[in-house]
Amino acid sequence: MIPLRAENPRRSFAAVNLLLILINVVVFLYQVSLPPRAAEALVLRFGVVPARAERLLARPAERAPAAFTSLFTSMFLHGGWLHLLGNMLFLWVFGGGVEDRLGHARYLLFYLLCGLGAGITHVVANWGSALPSIGASGAISGVMGAYIVLFPRSRILTLVPLIIFFFTVRLPAVLLLGYWFAIQFLSGLSALGATDQGGVAWWAHIGGFLLGAFLVWGMASESSWQTRSG
Repeated sequence: MIPLRAENPRRSFAAVNLLLILINVVVFLYQVSLPPRAAEALVLRFGVVPARAERLLARPAERAPAAFTSLFTSMFLHGGWLHLLGNMLFLWVFGGGVEDRLGHARYLLFYLLCGLGAGITHVVANWGSALPSIGASGAISGVMGAYIVLFPRSRILTLVPLIIFFFTVRLPAVLLLGYWFAIQFLSGLSALGATDQGGVAWWAHIGGFLLGAFLVWGMASESSWQTRSG
């Protein structure tokens, strides 16, 4: 199922969300402009490599800045056009509503925190793996986790493939995103222990989604308390 449009009204223009999409596209265009070896070196240097965590524990003061940097930079790299376009579609559909509710500055901070948390979850779940992980999907999973908390009954126009036919249906966000998370969780369980196999970073999605839901629930609770107390 592919989400096409969220039908909840917004009060503000999603400037930060659009900026994040633009940055991801520009970085990817730079990636594909590089020769193959240079592009591979870029991914290895700025992607998240779980095996580096062991070296970080051995020499934390020396390696901590580089490890933190890769958790950040990996969010803006992608492995191909489909990887980029899929991530940007999900960010476009769900990010605007979350930004509208949180505000521009808090949304940017929220997005980056979810990306960092997703990267750390990936490292822990794939401890010792030498494969680099890249992509915005961990941070976007956090946005989706926030969306299901903030707008559970919002209708999402969804494209559903059925063998060779396609049709659209409007699904509640809680149903669509709950189904998506269930797939990530079951796939993540089946992938545990397969640290040296490439593919989808399931646990980055799981960690990002749960962190996003938790963070926005805390923000919403704080905002509600301040409104009642003020």
